[in-house]
Amino acid sequence: MKKKITLIGAGQIGGTLAHLIAMKELGDIVLFDVAAGIAKGKALDIAQSSPVEGFNVNLSGTDNYEDTKNSDVIIITAGVPRKPGMTRDDLLGINLKIIKQVAEGIKKTSPNAFVICITNPLDVIVMALQKYSGLPKNKVVGMAGILDSSRFIYFLSQELSVPVGKIKSFVLGGHGDSMVAMLGSTEVDGKKITDLVKDGKLTKDSLDQIVDRTKKGGAEIVKYLEKGSAFYAPAASGVEMAECYLKDLKKQLPCAVYLNGEYGTKDIYAGVPVIIGSQGVEKIVELELTTEEMANFKKSVQDVKELFDAAKKIDTELK
Repeated sequence: MKKKITLIGAGQIGGTLAHLIAMKELGDIVLFDVAAGIAKGKALDIAQSSPVEGFNVNLSGTDNYEDTKNSDVIIITAGVPRKPGMTRDDLLGINLKIIKQVAEGIKKTSPNAFVICITNPLDVIVMALQKYSGLPKNKVVGMAGILDSSRFIYFLSQELSVPVGKIKSFVLGGHGDSMVAMLGSTEVDGKKITDLVKDGKLTKDSLDQIVDRTKKGGAEIVKYLEKGSAFYAPAASGVEMAECYLKDLKKQLPCAVYLNGEYGTKDIYAGVPVIIGSQGVEKIVELELTTEEMANFKKSVQDVKELFDAAKKIDTELK
């Protein structure tokens, strides 16, 4: 029996998610949006590409949560995208209201789903989603670390003229300006990035600029697009998480998950490496961080906590 995948929000990321999932034939797809016409139109458009692309899945669009019932995976992109000059934090008040409605819909129709959240500000929104919905914490996960890591690897590959597949790295912490690039465990063709700096193959200034560009990766795209924000790379990142769950791949991926003592952090969502399989988040991988990395991680988590405190002031139900 085919799996059922619901995409809540049929905007740029939602439409791209639907296309990628269809191409990979991960399951039948329901595009949900309060603007039913957009959901139905995109579903029909993608479905009409199936004879050309050769995929065999059903696609439908709706504005009724009943049509999403018993979904295996739900990916949430609903919310207002960032506009130029707007921070992820500015989005909080608007997207908190939207995510509350989404959580209520999911709770009623698909309480056993694996839920991936992409809506910004990511770490706070995914934590609010879990609290509003009451779904198990190992089944409610935020997509950020894969995207941030992918951006970092891409920028490094361009600087060093090395294929992206030769670089291993990931980014931890909150999805924002305080995210932590794990330089101590970054490798380029088997060599530590810190050794490349020592050997003069990469200057420390260049590396610092790449880290900074990664932190501002979303804002750079917002500036270019003028209307809307990134959608191709975020969608690809969300699909990787869904595929890991549906195929029980047990792959290590950096994701925003609920921490309960890991990395010395409790009762907050933040980006760390995890194993995703058929049970959702099956394990949180605790890496040895350098003193500097741990200090930066703690600062990043503190930023998330402060923003969640702001969320609790907006909606006292989150306490």
